[in-house]
Amino acid sequence: MKGLQIVLDHLPDGQGGEVEVAALLEDGRLSDLLIDDTNQPRPGTIYRGICDRPVKGQGGIFLRTPEGNGFLRQIKGMKPGEPLLVQVTGYAEPGKALPLTQRILFKSRYAIITPGAPGINVSRSIRDEELRVQILEIAHEIFAGDPLAQGDDPAGLILRSACATADPDDVAEDIAAMVALASQVLGDPGKDAEVLLEGPGPHELAWRDWPAEADVVQRKGAFADLGVDDLLERLARPDVGLGGDASMFVEVTRACVAVDVNTGADNGPASGLRANIAAAKDLPRQLRLRGLGGQIFLDLAPMGKKDRRQFETSLRAAFRADATETVLAGWTPLGNYELQRKRARLPLGPILGTLLG
Repeated sequence: MKGLQIVLDHLPDGQGGEVEVAALLEDGRLSDLLIDDTNQPRPGTIYRGICDRPVKGQGGIFLRTPEGNGFLRQIKGMKPGEPLLVQVTGYAEPGKALPLTQRILFKSRYAIITPGAPGINVSRSIRDEELRVQILEIAHEIFAGDPLAQGDDPAGLILRSACATADPDDVAEDIAAMVALASQVLGDPGKDAEVLLEGPGPHELAWRDWPAEADVVQRKGAFADLGVDDLLERLARPDVGLGGDASMFVEVTRACVAVDVNTGADNGPASGLRANIAAAKDLPRQLRLRGLGGQIFLDLAPMGKKDRRQFETSLRAAFRADATETVLAGWTPLGNYELQRKRARLPLGPILGTLLG
């Protein structure tokens, strides 16, 4: 199986229903995975929340939403009982409130509407000047004269990199749809706590954010037909093969994610460095697929201190291509390597266990 494939299917949720699942395959290898969680609001959901009580020690305020309490950081001048438009930025950790932001975005495949941040901008990845001008002309024709882009608190528009290979009519249609959606949500006159826009599910996110050149397979049973079920069962295990006898174990504790790198039966002089570099190259993919973040500790295979620089170079290069914010904190006194990664997704271990029976 060569090339990029987006596979869209459903899996039984163990309660008589089904959940959306999207898998991105690269030459038959699982590159990304999105699984819906019906027990929590989706990131991207927009609420009209009601301000509750400020928490001065944490520099924020709790809000009441129709789907539970939320928490908004760095808020000033808000009074209890006041309505406020907010957007869910991620999943809530157990026992904690939903993370919210006032920086609302309306995001689609080709365009992002940015309320309160005026201007029309084109993705920097589009370098062809003639193409940039063409895309800007489309955007100005549809957006610049719209009431959403004018007034005391105008919105802006960002044209995404997918515009580079898209049909101009599709770009225009997408911009118009996003303008209409943003105008409807922002102009809602209600004052009670309410869900104004449901966040996107896995299938919509796959269409919106994954490579446009990928072949899309969407049908019931596609996971079984294309071997995705087998890949998910493999992902549910902590051990990851790194080539030869080398492997790493990715295991979650309450406090952190522990990654143990082993050379196996290979005891050659360079075996530790080889295993550690292989782990560094695959680590972003494994964390992304497993939905893991927070503190991450790498217990690496034995290697000389002179080899640390080569390992760090490989690790930086691997995370440079990863979209989730990750801080490479460095070496601990005991010789382990420490990272801090944004919790952008739910840990998939428990979810996969339920879905796979």
